[in-house]
Amino acid sequence: MAEGQQDTGLREVEAMSLEGILERLGSVVERLERGDVALEESLKIFEEGIRLTREGQRRLDAAERKVEQLITGEDGAVTTQPITPRGG
Repeated sequence: MAEGQQDTGLREVEAMSLEGILERLGSVVERLERGDVALEESLKIFEEGIRLTREGQRRLDAAERKVEQLITGEDGAVTTQPITPRGG
């Protein structure tokens, strides 16, 4: 990729933090919005953006499931009581 930016492959995306994914995705969007790259290069950048978006969404979905598990009671009902630390 031009300007020292490299295409982020799937393995690299999976190794990134969510914050890193969001930062890189912001760079991808900026680059596409500038509109100063050829069509072929734009497609590569867009493809990278799709990889970043999918991995970011996968992580957010996993976090949401984890939160739901944490706030769901043993009977499957969502607790309406605030979660307080033990012993406090």
